[in-house]
Amino acid sequence: MAGKDREAGQLYPVAKAIITPVFRFSWRFHVEGLEKVPTEGPALICPNHTSVLDSFFVPAVLPRRITYVGKAEYMDDWKTKHLFPAMGMIPIDRGGGSASERALSAAQRVLERGELFGIYPEGTRSRDGVLHRGHTGPARLALRTGAPLIPVGIRGSREVMPPDAKYPTPFRPVVIRFGTPVDVTKYQDRANDRLILRQIIDEVMFAIRELSGQEYRNVYATKKAESVPTEVAHVGERPHPEREADGNGNGSAADPEVDPAAVASGGGERRSAADALAGARRRG
Repeated sequence: MAGKDREAGQLYPVAKAIITPVFRFSWRFHVEGLEKVPTEGPALICPNHTSVLDSFFVPAVLPRRITYVGKAEYMDDWKTKHLFPAMGMIPIDRGGGSASERALSAAQRVLERGELFGIYPEGTRSRDGVLHRGHTGPARLALRTGAPLIPVGIRGSREVMPPDAKYPTPFRPVVIRFGTPVDVTKYQDRANDRLILRQIIDEVMFAIRELSGQEYRNVYATKKAESVPTEVAHVGERPHPEREADGNGNGSAADPEVDPAAVASGGGERRSAADALAGARRRG
């Protein structure tokens, strides 16, 4: 796996040099809070996720390289087998053993090298456009490595590429706002406390909601987690970690298992992102 880590992103500078001007010509970007991203050292970049293009929009505006993990099946498709690794994606084989742990281990290695790692706390793209309950994987990574979590709110990407759209709509505004880093070092001696994990990720989700302007809904976006009993938070209400730890207020249930590649990179939506990128280049 370490070899795959090294291979991923070898062409990142070239791919970024090509993609960034294409994207900046195709859409009107407005970026706020970029100074809150550290210029060196590890950090977890935690955006909301409403469009297949989010995994390209964020790298396009970040000066530093950012790495994601994704499903190894992308290596079987000619459209994605070169593009995603060039952009720094680490392929994760979901078969056999604990795929979730392998994804977290790959992410941990990235952070221990002092790099940026991108992870979507919702676990997958929000098809209804609202902000969903966050999974605790990012909090676990932060506690393992001491890296801060940086909430990111993306606005306008859903209008650029709505669900099921084949090609993006050019020349629309896209706003990307980076929030104040969430420091978890004071909790590092409680890395196995599920209530602390929930508290940390709820703080991140609250910040994302403020940055994105989305409605927050206290239900998971991932299909495998839909059966978990939860309550809906009203707009303007901050998530309550003490009663959301397991959806019943017990603070003891672990997050239901979801696709590890989805938690880290937005799930099975990235295949169509290659088609979207091709469409953007044609329009550019």
